Amino acid sequence: MSGMPEALLAIAGRRLGPGARAEPLSGDASTRRYFRVTAREGRAVGAVYPEPFCCGDEPFVEMQQLLSVWGVPVPEILECDGPRGALLLEDLGDETLQRAVEGGLRPEELRATYREALGQLSAFQRAAAASGSTASCFRVAFDVEKLSWELHYFEKHFLEGLRGARLSVEDRSTLALAFLRLAEEMASWPRVLCHRDFHSRNLMRHRGRLYWIDFQDARLGPVTYDAVSLLRDSYVDIDAELAGELGEEFRQSAAASESREQFERKLALTAVQRNLKALGTFGYQATVRSNSVYLPYVPRTLASARRLLARQPELAALRRVLASHIEELS
Repeated sequence: MSGMPEALLAIAGRRLGPGARAEPLSGDASTRRYFRVTAREGRAVGAVYPEPFCCGDEPFVEMQQLLSVWGVPVPEILECDGPRGALLLEDLGDETLQRAVEGGLRPEELRATYREALGQLSAFQRAAAASGSTASCFRVAFDVEKLSWELHYFEKHFLEGLRGARLSVEDRSTLALAFLRLAEEMASWPRVLCHRDFHSRNLMRHRGRLYWIDFQDARLGPVTYDAVSLLRDSYVDIDAELAGELGEEFRQSAAASESREQFERKLALTAVQRNLKALGTFGYQATVRSNSVYLPYVPRTLASARRLLARQPELAALRRVLASHIEELS
């Protein structure tokens, strides 16, 4: 069994035959554990949950079925055993978009790959809007409460938790007001269905195309949210000129009714919120879960936040408080 969790043994045997062996894979920021399962009749990826679940209600399963219907490339679900808290998925290999970019994609291939990703995203948004679905992902949204919670999560786990900032009463008041204003504006924009973590670690290069993973947290939000996650990625550097060009192409496809100036402003504000939220996650993983794997991505994310804050006069108060506690933002 070679370390195979009991939860995977039965479903691996049913699908892949006898002699199954498991190799741990690096996971995401959730409590799930992932394994590459190899047996006589092939291989797959196993996901083990901390608790049992109902397959029909599990968000990953629900979203996988929706995305498949909408034509989005996603891994096939080979087996679902809710009582044991396990899924067996199609193995998409190891080449994330992050790994491909770091491996040195040629400029023309990089451009084509990001265009493919944004083309898939635009098609996904249109298909979701036209679907009439009542799935659970359409009943949750990046509303004021959620966006504000993520910003205060950054305050707690990155600013205070990881960086040890000692915030004054005035600092907290300024942050609370700035966070609320940013959340209220973003929540007021028209909403589309969002992947929610649409970045280079969640896009796999497989069989000559990009496949989506880690989509179980999909919810309604701004049309800019997923585009920003990809083009202002914490995990890879994208040339600013190329990111601007791709952002404009996406606007023409997904938000043509908005002017370029309006859309770029929304991209910038979304990116500020998204960058701070990511830093909160990195801080939480390091300080609460003793997981340092995300710390190498802090400098890139801070550099992006610094550039964005400097270009948005309406965020001057937010920038001032953050810069007083985070050297990289000064």
